[in-house]
Amino acid sequence: MRMKWSGWALAIGALAFSAAANAAPPTAEILSYACAGCHGTSGASAGPSMPSLAGQSKVFFIDAMKKFKSGERAGTVMTRLVKGYSDEQIVAMAEFFAKQKRTSQTTATDPALVAQGKTIYDNACKRCHLENGKEFEEDTPVVAGQWLKYLQIQMGEFRDGKRKISEKKAEKVKSLTAADWEAVAHFYASQK
Repeated sequence: MRMKWSGWALAIGALAFSAAANAAPPTAEILSYACAGCHGTSGASAGPSMPSLAGQSKVFFIDAMKKFKSGERAGTVMTRLVKGYSDEQIVAMAEFFAKQKRTSQTTATDPALVAQGKTIYDNACKRCHLENGKEFEEDTPVVAGQWLKYLQIQMGEFRDGKRKISEKKAEKVKSLTAADWEAVAHFYASQK
């Protein structure tokens, strides 16, 4: 009889240990796998309308996710997907992507628009999007080397008021025309 009880105790202990091991929270890398279909493995974008997340500012990533979660920032998939993550998981993913090596996409750009965009960048953008968009202030994304299509979409949303822009930035870009925004998109897309 003692043998049976000790066997049961051992089996119950093993089940409890197994359940505890399976209850461990997923790592930031595992959480990032849900992003890979659109944003690529380790945040290197997989398609022209999706941004690369690798090397982005933690503050920017967290802010963007909060805005998708609250509905302040519109999205087709993101507004639904982000609701499945806790604030702690979002911070973990932000830290994971911030540590990944930034990649640049290869996309065709118009050299004349790149030159025009550089002038506009120098006058209106370089105080926030540092080093030709390769570096960032805490709340500003890396825009250099992103897909041209993605940049065109986002800049169109800023231009048309569909996406909010901070007052500080709005003051700098309020005089930009649609052609200016297009030139800046070509400039950023050309940066590696």
